[in-house]
Amino acid sequence: MSQAAAAIQPVAIPRGTVLFRPDDACAGFVVVSAGTIKVSLTAENGREIVLYRVRPGEICLQTFGCLINHGAYSAEGIAETDLVLEIIPAGEFQRRVTVEPEFRQRLFSAVAARFADLERLVEDVALSSIEERLARALLRLAEGGVMVDATHEALATEIGSARAVVSRQLGAFARDGLVAVERGHIALVDPEGLKHLAHPAE
Repeated sequence: MSQAAAAIQPVAIPRGTVLFRPDDACAGFVVVSAGTIKVSLTAENGREIVLYRVRPGEICLQTFGCLINHGAYSAEGIAETDLVLEIIPAGEFQRRVTVEPEFRQRLFSAVAARFADLERLVEDVALSSIEERLARALLRLAEGGVMVDATHEALATEIGSARAVVSRQLGAFARDGLVAVERGHIALVDPEGLKHLAHPAE
């Protein structure tokens, strides 16, 4: 084990901490042990969209790209929950990629999975209706339950739309008996109905 590897220690990060912003330099490769990082991109018109989340066992594609290309971040990463993570310095990361086949294989497999996530995001935004996208987002954020703790603005960021559009669609869902909208919360009254909207071809 190298001295750099021996010196790496877990770090606790509180919820809400901004981990990186566009044009920031990359401090090292992030390994999440507990919690979730939300990575989002803001367009010139101010509209924001969630690109992906980083959970234990997953990688941040932004960080990977910065380290490989020796560039800067182009998106923002925020601790969506309290985090425990390790930061592998750039030199140690390069060493592991070069001399540790197991690390390299895990890394490349995770990169491939992350690219698949981004492909689904592009397809979602380009080819799906607001109704479908919002239904999918509600089901995803409920994580198998029936309650989503999110504002209309947060949902708009989730699907790359405008707050007013999300509010109108939530109102339509409520009138159809699919959800019940409360302040800061959305209850999924009819999850099966939402699943039908989310995947109409299935």
